Amino acid sequence: MLRKMGEAVARVARKVNETVESGSDTLDLAECKLVSFPIGIYKVLRNVTDQIHLITLANNELKSLTSKFMTTFCQLQELHLEGNFLHSLPNEVSALQHLKAIDLSRNQFHDFPEQLTTLPALETINLEENEIVDVPVEKLAAMPALRSINLRFNPLNAEVRVIAPPLIKFDMLMSPEDARASPP
Repeated sequence: MLRKMGEAVARVARKVNETVESGSDTLDLAECKLVSFPIGIYKVLRNVTDQIHLITLANNELKSLTSKFMTTFCQLQELHLEGNFLHSLPNEVSALQHLKAIDLSRNQFHDFPEQLTTLPALETINLEENEIVDVPVEKLAAMPALRSINLRFNPLNAEVRVIAPPLIKFDMLMSPEDARASPP
């Protein structure tokens, strides 16, 4: 077990170093078995955080993200957090004023993360396969850049299904009412 942990740590270190050395705008820490965002990464990336526009933390074991993560990477344009155990976002997600796309699919959200409705550049929200029942339709309708929201395989209430279509000017993907179970 210690050997596997050591391999996982080495993999994260290698990926972070690649980002720093190459001057890449992408940090890909997908499938690294992370239970939290490693604090040491902030120090290693301190000189390049402004140039990082895409972070992938998909398919890890994250239960939360800190406010420090949101405020450190405030230049993000894309954030991929699918396949974790997230159930909420910190209020500081509002610092991500340049964020265009966020993928929160296959997590454990029961409530729609309303902080996302304050992001002026946000075009795409993916919340597929969560446990969301209610959606702030009016707030979503007021978002200037929003083009698509994926809410498939969430147990949305009937009110959202009736109210949303006439109010929205973007694509809202929902499963048919009888398809509330997760996909095969």
